Amino acid sequence: MEFPMMLLRLAEWVLYQLLANSYYRAARKMKSYGFHFGYLSSKPPPQPSSFPSVVKYDFESRESQTLVACDIHRVLLRSHSFFPYFMLVAFEGGSIFRAFLLLLSCPVLWILNHELRLKVMTFITFCGLRTNAMDSISRAVLPKFYLENLNLHAYEVLASAGSKVVFTSVPRVMVEGFLKEYLSVDAVVGTELHTVGCYFSGLLSGSGLLVKHRALKDYFGDTKPDIGVGSSAVHDHLFLSLCKEAYVVNNEESKNNFSSVMPRDKYPKPLIFHDGRLAFLPTPSAALVMFMWFPFGILLAIYRILLGILLPYGWALSLGVWSGLNLQIKGILPEKSEQKQGVLYVCTHRTLLDPVFLSTCLAKPLTAVTYSLSKVSELIAPIRTVRLTRDRKKDGETMQRLLREGDLVVCPEGTTCREPYLLRFSSLFAELADEIVPVAINTHVSMFYGTTASGLKCLDPIFFFMNPRPSCYIQVLGKLPRELTCAGGRSSCEVANFIQKQLADALGFECTTLTRRDKYMMLAGNEGIVQQDKRTTKC
Repeated sequence: MEFPMMLLRLAEWVLYQLLANSYYRAARKMKSYGFHFGYLSSKPPPQPSSFPSVVKYDFESRESQTLVACDIHRVLLRSHSFFPYFMLVAFEGGSIFRAFLLLLSCPVLWILNHELRLKVMTFITFCGLRTNAMDSISRAVLPKFYLENLNLHAYEVLASAGSKVVFTSVPRVMVEGFLKEYLSVDAVVGTELHTVGCYFSGLLSGSGLLVKHRALKDYFGDTKPDIGVGSSAVHDHLFLSLCKEAYVVNNEESKNNFSSVMPRDKYPKPLIFHDGRLAFLPTPSAALVMFMWFPFGILLAIYRILLGILLPYGWALSLGVWSGLNLQIKGILPEKSEQKQGVLYVCTHRTLLDPVFLSTCLAKPLTAVTYSLSKVSELIAPIRTVRLTRDRKKDGETMQRLLREGDLVVCPEGTTCREPYLLRFSSLFAELADEIVPVAINTHVSMFYGTTASGLKCLDPIFFFMNPRPSCYIQVLGKLPRELTCAGGRSSCEVANFIQKQLADALGFECTTLTRRDKYMMLAGNEGIVQQDKRTTKC
C-alpha cells in the first residue's frame, strides 16, 4: 500500500515542478517582454548599454566611412515588433483569410522566442504566396508604413555615411526594396526564403535565420566597418563590438520622444504614390478591431450605396450623414448658365466617388467622364458615367456633346492620388468650355482606402463606405472669370495650370508634373487601363 502512495506522491511532485517551472517562465516572459496585445512586443529586457546613443553622434567627415545597421526594426524603425508588416503582406498579398490566420497565431507567438516567432510568422505569411505579389507589395505598399515609422535620429546617422550595409533577421524581400530605393543603402543582408517555382514555400532557405554578427564577419572578413548602429538590447552588443565605432538607439527613449518621429517634409523621397487597402498600421489590437468591424462594415457599405441609388438627394444626404458619413461643402454655388451648354466642374480626384458626392451636395444631376471604370462601379453609380477613349479628338467631341446636354464633371488628373499632391492636369477640358467651376475635393478614411492600382477596382466604393466614419470635404471655388479662360485669350495649358495651382492652394497640396501613367507604372507595372477585374497569373 505504501509503494503506490509513494508513486502517487512522486508523480504529484513531478507534476508540481513542471507546472511551477512553466508558470515561472511565463511570469518571467511577461515581466521581461512587457507583453501588450496591441503591439506584440519582441523587445528583450532593457540593459544599460556601454555604447553611446545615436543622439551623441558626430556628423563631421563621415562621407568616406562605412556604416552597418543591426536590423531595421528597433533601430531604423521606431517599432519594436515586425508583426504589423507581416500582417500587411498577408492581407495585401495573400488574402483576408491568411491575415486572419496570422492574427489567430498571436497567442502562440507570444510564448515563442524571437527565432521561432519569426519562423512562424514567415510561414503563415509566405506559404503559397506568389513571388511577384511580394515584389508589388514591397514597391507599392510597405514604403508608406516604413516612412511613417522611421526613426529620425537613426536615419540621420545612416544618411551621413558614404557606404551603408544593413543586416536584418527578417526576410530580405520585405525590406530590401525600401532600404535601397528610399534610404540609398548599398547592400542588404537578410534572411532568405525558399521558393518553389513562382511561389514561396514559407520555409527559410538552407542557411536559416540570419545570425547578424556572423553575417557581419562573413561580409567584411577581417576588416572592421567604421560605424555600427544597433539597439540597446544585449544581443546587439556582440554585433556592435565588431565595429570600430558603435552607437545605439534607445528604444524606450524613442518611443516616448517625439523628436525621433520623422516629419513628412524630411522624408528621404516624397511619398506621392502608394497602394493597398489598409489605411492603418495593423498591430494585433488594430487588426482585431478591423476583423470585428468587417461584417458590420460590409452591411454598412451596402446600405450607404443603396441610399445613393434609390433615394432623392435630400434623403440620401440626411441618411448618409446619420450613418456616419461626414460630408462638408462650402463655397460659391454657380449660377445657372445663360449659354446653351452646361457648366463644366473641374475637380481634384481622390476617389471614384468624387462626382457622386458633388452631385449629392449640389442636389442636381451631373454626368461624369472617366478613362477607366469597372463594370460593377458603372452599374451601381447613382449618376451617369461615360467612358473616354484616350483619343483626344474623339474625347473632345464626346465631352462637347455631354455639355450640350447638361452639366459635366471632369477630373483632369486622370487618376486618384491619396497624398497631398495634385498630378498634372490634362488641358483638354479647357478647350471645350468657357464656364468652368473649379472644385477642391479631399477625403479622409481611417480603416480602408477606397482606391487601388493593382487590386479589384469594382470593390473601391465598397471599401470606402466600409470605413466607420469616412469624410469628404468639398469646396466650390466659384466660376472662373472669362479673361482666365481660352475665350479670354489664354492657352489651354495656361488655364489647366492655373486651375491646378488654385485647387492646390485651396487644399494645401503641392502641384506636380506626374501623370496617370507614372502612377500605374510605379504601382502596378501597367498603364492603368481597366479591361477586366481579374488578377494576372504571370510570375
